[in-house]
Amino acid sequence: MPPSPSIRPLGSAPPLRDRGDACPGALRLHAAADGLLARVRVPAGDLTVRQATALADAAEQLGDGFLSLTSRGNVELRGLPDGCAGRLAGLLGDAGLLPSARHERIRNILASPLAGLDRHTPADVRWWARRLDALLCASESATALSGRFLFVLDDGRGDVAALGGDVSLVAERGGAGEGPDGGGGTALLRVGDDPAALRIAGPDAPRAALAAAEAFLTAAEASGTGAWRVRELPAEHALTARDVAEALRATGITATHVPDGARTFTATAGPTPGVVEGADGRHTLSVLAPLGRLSAAQWRLLTATAARHGSGELRLTPWRGVVLPGLPAAEAAERLAALSAAGLITDPSSPWHRLGACTGRPGCAKSRTDVRADLAQAVAAGARVPGGSTAPAPGAPVYWSGCERRCGHPHGTWVDVLATADGYQVSVVRPDASPATQETRPQ
Repeated sequence: MPPSPSIRPLGSAPPLRDRGDACPGALRLHAAADGLLARVRVPAGDLTVRQATALADAAEQLGDGFLSLTSRGNVELRGLPDGCAGRLAGLLGDAGLLPSARHERIRNILASPLAGLDRHTPADVRWWARRLDALLCASESATALSGRFLFVLDDGRGDVAALGGDVSLVAERGGAGEGPDGGGGTALLRVGDDPAALRIAGPDAPRAALAAAEAFLTAAEASGTGAWRVRELPAEHALTARDVAEALRATGITATHVPDGARTFTATAGPTPGVVEGADGRHTLSVLAPLGRLSAAQWRLLTATAARHGSGELRLTPWRGVVLPGLPAAEAAERLAALSAAGLITDPSSPWHRLGACTGRPGCAKSRTDVRADLAQAVAAGARVPGGSTAPAPGAPVYWSGCERRCGHPHGTWVDVLATADGYQVSVVRPDASPATQETRPQ
């Protein structure tokens, strides 16, 4: 699949983009080594049972029988044959997964997966996500956004705020709600890496996020660089909170500039696999897909669990997991055991927990090796990195890549296992250091 942004040395010049991005979508398919690939955007990771069933049908009837979860909480279908685009669009459209054909690649919205579900949830940002998605799909100007532009909606706990959003909303206490207008309170709006923030009213958050994205498009056009993301803007055209405040005023949104309001967030591992207790007595199941890949049978089991025992919804997470809300407390443990028996990660002690890999061969022609097979061999030997050695940076996620693009790599500090012409190279990647200063050792 097309790569995640590469690890760029600190202080390096932003790229010059002379073309649109090549990110695949549900209608724009990507030609991979194992057939066509479709990436279905799932804003906030929210799926109904009907939508989840349609995805399983597409995987079985048109694809290779598997569904891949991405680091943005979306779904990829692989192994699609030539000539399937119309049928795929029909399956997805009938389920409500394609509300606007012109906007389908820009519906990149992450939201805190446990918002409104656990005992300590500070806010529910789900209304923000639904409203923002509707605004995006109704906006003519938004069609100019790149398929990589990312909106992040954090309920205040900081789980998704550290995942590199171009426009981020972080709820303050009482900042989002379950009511028809998103409740009261306030939110902090950030753009890119600007340390400042804007404090806005909670009900204004979705409109403010769209206005910030439109301000980016204006800055990108003025820069002449074809930037796809806020961080790619050159310094003389950088988008700041003050710039966005002016755009918000033009739309009637009041914003207060907070110079030090954007507290620093550290990348997390997401919801812990297992049972999550809710404040209302209902429980939530949190599971992970090994290497982000689920068979159609595993997916259908998740869907059936949501339909028969839960609230009828599934939430996909950017850590390649699935959250199933609304189970009775008496049924949660039994349902979790069934998912474990089906091969899903349901316990943080699993050797597969916090292990990831790109597609590798044979699915990706750019990969130097079958990284997933090599990783499975290492896990069978009780290791997380090649050669049976202990992984550096204990507790950090470990990610295996078949080439320097490192598609889908984690955020924050992580262990990079990179296939090279001379074997695997293991490095510790830290967000505050350039690759030249990373700890590296060959394997």
